[in-house]
Order: sequence, then structure tokens, then C-alpha cells
Amino acid sequence: MSTFPLLDLPANVYRYQEGGQDVFTFRWHGLAYLASFALALWLLRRFSARGQLALQRRELPEFVIFGALLGVLAGGRLGYAFLYDWPHVSGDLSLLLKMNVNQASFFGGLLGLIVFTAFQARKHHVSFLNLTDHLAVVAPLGMLLGRLADFMTGEAFGRTTSVPWALRFPLEVHLPAFTPALPTEMAAEELPAHHGAIMDLAHINPDLMNELVRILNPRHPWALYAALLEGAVLFCVLFALRQRMRSLAEGVLSGVFLLGYGVLRLGVDFFREPSLGDPLQLGLTLEQWLCIPLLLAGVGLLGLSRAASRVYTPVTVS
Repeated sequence: MSTFPLLDLPANVYRYQEGGQDVFTFRWHGLAYLASFALALWLLRRFSARGQLALQRRELPEFVIFGALLGVLAGGRLGYAFLYDWPHVSGDLSLLLKMNVNQASFFGGLLGLIVFTAFQARKHHVSFLNLTDHLAVVAPLGMLLGRLADFMTGEAFGRTTSVPWALRFPLEVHLPAFTPALPTEMAAEELPAHHGAIMDLAHINPDLMNELVRILNPRHPWALYAALLEGAVLFCVLFALRQRMRSLAEGVLSGVFLLGYGVLRLGVDFFREPSLGDPLQLGLTLEQWLCIPLLLAGVGLLGLSRAASRVYTPVTVS
């Protein structure tokens, strides 16, 4: 019996079928997005009520909803298409509308949210850095939930390892350089493209289940590492700074977020299996290279914030 278990978790939050066909499916990534935006709205309203956020509470629902749609989702999809699938998507831009909700790039979503926030700051005549500082506090919650969704769907896994907590991920069979742990006659390329569909077949075919356990390589549960570091740890640091240091200069929280995320993502991705179409350059993935200017921007922003020492002063609106 293998000491490394096969990842076998529900691929969807809820799934309704009729006649063997899916009628309605509520996916983990959909739940992660909804919960993230709800938590963001709740926390931003709290910051506004305390006079820390420059926007009024009545302005926040519009800010969060359109920030989510135009900034995070649209920017994330465009970023994913540009970084990983541009030759395919550029020939038919309608494919952008058909991408899965989990096909999104953090860097594209970040850029989209920055552009959207700049327009909102100008529209409401408030400080851009005040807005980004408070978005920086809530953003790691979205990354925490998003990475947990990645883990549940088995779509983002780590490199091979022998650590005791390693898992076997069914989607490994679709890696271009998949090398079975043991020789097999199974036609892995004929298996479905999604984790849930593979496990559905395995549950009705014990031979397939046993063969998957036999040939799959144990791998780091990378999504859990990322959820802990990029999500939980980064949120705790930023939230503690916001709560305990009420007179922080504008830009400090944004700088800590960029620096913290850049360092943590750069480090944790050494355990991740590179994305499809992402060849290593000097041992680093494309995401790791993008983290370098990100963390440098964080350092620069912290330096500028310290020099300016501008603190947001709440204005009472009658």
C-alpha cells in the first residue's frame, strides 16, 4: 500500500445532474471569488467606519463589485491569456469569454486592479495610495481562498518529492514531460482533462484507481504552501500593521504587500511544478521573474513613503 495518498476531494461545491449530464455546477473557484469579495467589502466598510479609508461606506459596494469585475477578473484573464496562451487567444479574442474562472493570472489581476483604483481615486478625489493601502490588507484573503480552491480542484501542484505529507495528483498525467513512477500500459493521454472527471472514472473503475496510485509521483501540495504564506501570513502581517499602527504613512501597507508577496511567491514557487508554456529561465519560472520587479517596487514605495511621511487625515462629511 502506498504511503502517499491520491488527492481525492470533491471537485465541486455542488453538482446537480440529470440523466448523467451536468445541469448546474457550483465550483470551488466561484465560491472563493464570492467569499473573497464579501470579506473585502466587510473589511473595507470597517476601515471606512474607523476613518482609515478615504471612501465613504455607501461608495464601497460599487467600488468592490466593479473592482472585482473590471480589475481582478478581467485583468486576471487578460494577464493569463497574454502570459501563457497569447498565440491561441490572439487569433480569436472571443476565447477570453470562454476561459475557466480559474484561468487567471495574479499579475494581470493586480495590474487591472491598480488601473481601476487609479480611476476611482480620481473620480472620488481621494488619495490613490490610501485606497491601495487598504486593498493591500484585504487582498491576501482572496489569495488564501483562491489557493485553497486550487488545492480542492487539484490543478496547481508541486514538484516531485518524498516528504511525508506529499500527495499524488491525477492531473500529473497531462504534463508534457510526465514520467510514470512505475512502467504502465495505461494510455494516460486519453484520460479526461479535469481532475474531477478523472476521479469520477476512478470511482467506478477500481483498476484505474489502483493504477493511478501506482504510477503517479508524490508531489508537494504547493497550493497549501501558497495559501499559508501568500494568504494567511501576509494577511496577518498587514492587518496587524493596520490595527496597531494607526498613523502609518500612505504607501507603507502597499509597499509591504508588494515586497511581502514578491518575496513569498518567489520562494514558494521553487516547490511548484511550472505552468504549461512556462519554460524555466536560469532556474526561475515566469512568475518568479515577475516577482523581482514587484518586490523592488515594494522597497521603492516603502522608501518614498518614509520620505514623504504623508498620513491620511479623515474628513468628516456632514
